[in-house]
Amino acid sequence: MPARKRKKDSRMRGSHTHGWGEKKKHRGSGHRGGKGRAGSGKRGDAKKPSFWKEGRVRQIGFVSRSRTISNPLNVGDVNLMIENGKFEKKGNNYEVNLTALEFTKLLSKGKLKHPANIIIAAATPRAVKKVNTAGGSIMLKNKTE
Repeated sequence: MPARKRKKDSRMRGSHTHGWGEKKKHRGSGHRGGKGRAGSGKRGDAKKPSFWKEGRVRQIGFVSRSRTISNPLNVGDVNLMIENGKFEKKGNNYEVNLTALEFTKLLSKGKLKHPANIIIAAATPRAVKKVNTAGGSIMLKNKTE
């Protein structure tokens, strides 16, 4: 039967450095000069040329895979715009062209108190229902048309 080898940490008891050489070496990243781009300060001239060559390599955030840029607006905000006199009334309903104001989607938060004919590229089903119950209608139309 083979002899069992003791664990290294028990064999290193009392050895003062546990196999890492100098006392100071096995503390964080000090022995290897720091982590990442550390050490490029006033006295880090040896590292500076490689930093200049690489340029800034840090990436922050994420890239959206969606190609559509959405600019949403709530039904309650449309109501405020109507009350502030942003749109004209034609007949019984207000004419609200949201594509001209560069809004792309109508969301359902809030209430619409005035009947309005809204022109926009997209709308949620709940937003369409709220506009219809107020006596208005939604015409889905892209800005390019």
